[in-house]
Amino acid sequence: MAKSVGNHAPALVWFRDDLRLADQPALIAAVKSGRPVVCLFLHDDGRSCGRALGGAQRWWLHHSLAALSASLEKIGGRLDILTGDHDELPAMASKLGTAEVFWTRRYNASQIAIDQRVKSALTEAGITTASFNGQLLREPWEVSNKSGGPFRVFTPFWKANQAMGDFATPVAAPKKLSAANWPASAPNRTQLDDLKLLPTKPDWAGGLRETWTPGEKGAEARLAAFFEHGLAHYTEERDRPDKPSTSMLSPHLRFGEISVRRVLHAARHLEARDPKAGRHVAKFASELGWREFSYHLIFHFPEFGARNFQPRFDAFPWNSNEPHLDAWRRGRTGYPIVDAGMRELWQTGFIHNRVRMIVASFLVKHLLIDWRTGEDWFWDTLCDADVANNPAGWQWVAGSGADAAPYFRVFNPFLQGEKFDPRGEYVRRFVPELASVEDSFLHRPWEAPKGSIPAAYPAPIVEHANARERALRAFASIGSSAK
Repeated sequence: MAKSVGNHAPALVWFRDDLRLADQPALIAAVKSGRPVVCLFLHDDGRSCGRALGGAQRWWLHHSLAALSASLEKIGGRLDILTGDHDELPAMASKLGTAEVFWTRRYNASQIAIDQRVKSALTEAGITTASFNGQLLREPWEVSNKSGGPFRVFTPFWKANQAMGDFATPVAAPKKLSAANWPASAPNRTQLDDLKLLPTKPDWAGGLRETWTPGEKGAEARLAAFFEHGLAHYTEERDRPDKPSTSMLSPHLRFGEISVRRVLHAARHLEARDPKAGRHVAKFASELGWREFSYHLIFHFPEFGARNFQPRFDAFPWNSNEPHLDAWRRGRTGYPIVDAGMRELWQTGFIHNRVRMIVASFLVKHLLIDWRTGEDWFWDTLCDADVANNPAGWQWVAGSGADAAPYFRVFNPFLQGEKFDPRGEYVRRFVPELASVEDSFLHRPWEAPKGSIPAAYPAPIVEHANARERALRAFASIGSSAK
């Protein structure tokens, strides 16, 4: 039986991966309830998704929470931080005298299970709950193929998505809310600094600070910069790591500092004002569609994040060469475009999307190291590491996933470098020991005249042609049905 509460009983907004005010349906519902509002972040260090947050994500989360806290204070709110297990939330809500709890839905199996347990316990305690889609354009269960099942191929998935009509229009941030009192009987709140999310000894985050501004304002600024400098050349230059032609919104989307609806709506508004932008907007929208597809997969196939989508790859003869893995992680493979990508990752917590594919292909195919090993490293070092996108990208490259690139498509690293970084600006930025090498040898330093390549730069750890042949033999060993 629901307990009787007045309109002074607070509404609680349970923040997770939705650290913003605009187009935040859970927060907007709480404000519309007319109740004082508790804005709660319950830190569990990522345990709800089955793995601890990586270092880059922890750094980002600290600054994102600080930004959210400041934004809430400007409209009369307050961010309350607790630590502990999410299953303790119903008891916390009861001690706060909460009447209603609102949150944004999540789609990883372990997160869904937590939300279901919390909802059941809150309902039993007489507390009303409501959850909302604040993370995707459409819910995974709203999009199905002609037989009513989930899609396994991106193109028909995205076509079906678009054929369903307009996506929901983003909603403006609330202009004012009333913060609920925190009773003495409630659990003690935690200070943000006490979460110890930032690196100290050593402080390795200098490159992250130089590259990013976490938070909702940073997300809006990044979106505006992309529209001003990148979108007009997006279709032709999105694969060029030497050009500022990608949005770099992925960390902001991962932490929900901006909604995907807001991004797509803004892009299409720009297209309406400038029809010449149409093809670029369509291509950019399809990249947002790939993010949707990743969540579609992780929802309908819960083991997708850790297991081969194509079971034939369970028999693949992976290698466990630690020196090769270490060289890859450190950007010391002897392949400049690979090394530049891995050093960009270490310095900035990000890799350009084309280069992500190149470095992933090199690990999986040149070195025959299991894609899950690479996915683990990305999880620890990427600011935008995401429970759906991370494994979807790796399985696509490995050939083991849904709608995956064929395994026998083995990227040639020096040809990829020459095509997408033709003047070597990207490589020179992140591999400074090659800065003085001529363009004609930059992506093939082993072909340069003797003595013209600094001794500090390593020779290739594998020879491309031999590695490619070895990869194809390994692929043949598990049968053609793995294609």
